[in-house]
Amino acid sequence: MDGVILAIDLGKFNSVGCWFDPVTRQREFRSIPSDPASVRAAIGRRAVSRVVIEACSAAGWVHDLCGAIGMACTVASTASEAWQWKRVKRKTDRDDALKLARLAAVGDLSAVTVPAKPMRQWKSLIGLRKRLVGERGRGQNRIRGLFVGQGLPVPRGARAWSAAGLAGLDGRAKPLAACGPDELWRGELGLLLDRHRAVEAQIGQVEARLDLLAAGSHRVSLLTTIPGVGVRTAEVIATHLGDATRFRTADEVGAYAGLVPKQYQSGESDRRGRVTRRGSSVLRAALVECAWCCLRYNAWVRGEWRRRGWRRRRRWWPWPASS
Repeated sequence: MDGVILAIDLGKFNSVGCWFDPVTRQREFRSIPSDPASVRAAIGRRAVSRVVIEACSAAGWVHDLCGAIGMACTVASTASEAWQWKRVKRKTDRDDALKLARLAAVGDLSAVTVPAKPMRQWKSLIGLRKRLVGERGRGQNRIRGLFVGQGLPVPRGARAWSAAGLAGLDGRAKPLAACGPDELWRGELGLLLDRHRAVEAQIGQVEARLDLLAAGSHRVSLLTTIPGVGVRTAEVIATHLGDATRFRTADEVGAYAGLVPKQYQSGESDRRGRVTRRGSSVLRAALVECAWCCLRYNAWVRGEWRRRGWRRRRRWWPWPASS
C-alpha cells in the first residue's frame, strides 16, 4: 500500500497540493507558488511516497526536480477517460488535485513518459518552426487578399516570395504615414512585407539550429535512409517517439500518435469512427503528410492501398465487382 501521495494541480502562478493518505482517506490542501523552491519545500514538508502531477507545460521541470531529490514522480495523461470531467457541478483546483490523488491511489492513472530536458527543448524548437511556417503562410494569404481587394494580379507560386518577387511587391508598397485615405492598402502591404521578411529570417535561424541538432542524431540519420523521409520529418519522429523500444508493435505507435480509429462496442454493435487524435499533433501531421506523399508519388504504395481498400469493401458489399 502506498504511503501519503502528494498530488499537485499545477498552475502558471499558483498551484494546489493535496496530501492524500490512501489508508485513512484523509486529505490536506495547501496553496503552492509555482516555482522550484516552493515546490521543493512542499515535497519536503512531510513524508510522501510519490508526487503525482498532470501533463502540462510545467510538468517537465517538476519531474526533473523530483528526480534530482530522489522522489518518485508520476506524470498523468489528461487524455485518458478516467481524467475526463463530464457533467460535473463543480470543478476547482482542489477538486483536480484530489482527483489526481484518488486515481493514483487506485492505480487508475495513465502515466506518460517525460523526455530528458534537451529532448524537450528540441521538441519545443520544432514546434516553434511549425508555428513560424504557419504565420508565414497566413501573412502571404493576407498579402494576396490585399491584391484581390484592389483588383490587381494576385502573387502566385514560390517565385512571388523570392527576392525578385518581393522586390516587385515592394514597388507597390509605401510607408503607412505617407499613404492617402484611398491608398492605405499600400501602407498595409509595406508592413506585411516587413513582417514576412522578419518571419523568414527567424525560420532560417531555427532551421539552421535544427540542422545542427539533426546532424548529431543517429536516429535522425537512420530515419532519413527511408525513401521519401527528409530531415524535417525524421526529427519530428525521432524526438516525439524517443526510445522506440518501449513500443511492442507498430499498432502501439499508431495509437500513440492518435492514428487509430475510435471504437464503440455494445452487444452486437461494434462501430469504428475517425481517428482518436490523441498524442502530439505535430507527430500526427508529419506522419499523415508522409502517407499522402506516398500515395501520390509511390506507385507500389498506391496499388497496395487500393488492393487493401477493395478487400475491406468486399466484406460489406457481397456483390461481385462486375455488378
